[in-house]
Amino acid sequence: MNELPIVAIMYDFDRTLCTKDMQDYSFIPSLGMTENEFWQYANLLGRNEHMDSILAYMYAMVKISKDKNLPLLRQNLVDMGKNVELFDGVEDWFERITEFGKQYGMQVEHYVISSGMKEIIEGTSISKFFKSIFACEFLYDDSGNGVWPKTDVNYTNKTQFVYRINKGVLDIANDIDLNRSMPDDSKRVPFCNMIYIGDGLSDVPCMKMMKAYGGYSIAVYQNKDSKVEELLKSDRVDFIYPADYRIDTGLDITVKNIIKKMAVSDALYDENQMQKKLIID
Repeated sequence: MNELPIVAIMYDFDRTLCTKDMQDYSFIPSLGMTENEFWQYANLLGRNEHMDSILAYMYAMVKISKDKNLPLLRQNLVDMGKNVELFDGVEDWFERITEFGKQYGMQVEHYVISSGMKEIIEGTSISKFFKSIFACEFLYDDSGNGVWPKTDVNYTNKTQFVYRINKGVLDIANDIDLNRSMPDDSKRVPFCNMIYIGDGLSDVPCMKMMKAYGGYSIAVYQNKDSKVEELLKSDRVDFIYPADYRIDTGLDITVKNIIKKMAVSDALYDENQMQKKLIID
């Protein structure tokens, strides 16, 4: 049984860890389409049919692949993950931050909570560093073709995965334990030991959740604009930084400082509990 306090760092993926939507690197070109053509089709479909935007793009992937007689195979999507372009410093970020946490007596765990494709994320060079990847995924038929959304991670239901991490209920088919009442001190990762890193408005529900429950939220950006600054001004996020994960950047320094603060808070809590126990005994 792990005795070290756990720090959970949760990441969006598109434009947070990689430079654009993950489908743009290989999947959309494989259809013979431009990025604009595919996303205009998916977005128009969603508006016309009053669909969840994430379900709309997943349906577009299935329909266009079928119309073009191209198999939508799981392994093909996984292989496309090799072409995803990551931001500077991402490749060695996870091991570096995990090792930093160990120096302060904290076990750092990394999670993805993304509206992108789980299959593509699994094919990236960094997938091995995540304890769990919560992302959209297809159900496949007997021929191996994707036919139906098995998991849909949209902007608002992202928060359920924060609760799963909080309680340690990582199997998304297990709703019974997720909804079971549990004392705060028995939850696997307290909210105050959580950090959420995302790129903008789609991550606001999770960012606000961190603010409400004592965790931390960071918005990263490629080009600073008024939308990013507004997140900070409106107190929806704790920090904003360029999406640069290299050592000694603002993002790197702040995450390390948060971990140090969490370590001190955990130590003080343990001291408090020990004193209470001595008095009772």
